[in-house]
Amino acid sequence: MSLWTMTPLRRTMLRSGLGGFAIGTAALLALAPSQAQVFGGHNSDAPVSVAADHGELLGRQDRATLAGNVVISQGGLTLRAARTTLAFSSDAGSFKIHRLDATGGVTVTKGDQSASGAVAIYDFDRRIITMAGGVVLMRGKDRLTGGRLVIDLNTGISSVDGSPGGGSSALGTPGNTTGGGRITGTFTVPKKSN
Repeated sequence: MSLWTMTPLRRTMLRSGLGGFAIGTAALLALAPSQAQVFGGHNSDAPVSVAADHGELLGRQDRATLAGNVVISQGGLTLRAARTTLAFSSDAGSFKIHRLDATGGVTVTKGDQSASGAVAIYDFDRRIITMAGGVVLMRGKDRLTGGRLVIDLNTGISSVDGSPGGGSSALGTPGNTTGGGRITGTFTVPKKSN
């Protein structure tokens, strides 16, 4: 297993303590917590630690590929995948990561929050993670599924788009439907206190 530590490109950014699910339907907004902290408060300037079964540094192309049990950590956020490609620049012997492309059962976790999908792109310059392919967003027992997920690490807001294949477990129609893609969710209801 190889282990590297890299530093993300530093940029000035605004941070917000407020976040939430940005969902395209009013019905789900009524059910979902409107001020949920989803991957919020992440330190995107923290060093990045990388571990994998195999790694290859392609210096002339400013790329590194990692394969086999890839684990990438940054400030409490962990990304796991089968394979990743890192795009970077080097200055005075240090690497500055600009972009990470991950494939193969990608999972991003932070505390009790997790997101999973078939592929992910982490744009370090914009501080945005985009995931696609059977996306599942979890926070505790709350669950939201769709086709694409965008996590804005600047604001902590995550938005989910429906799957192109449609379907809704809430309506009993898994798989393809004639309509457009749908998102589905299950949210816990707080117990009533007497």
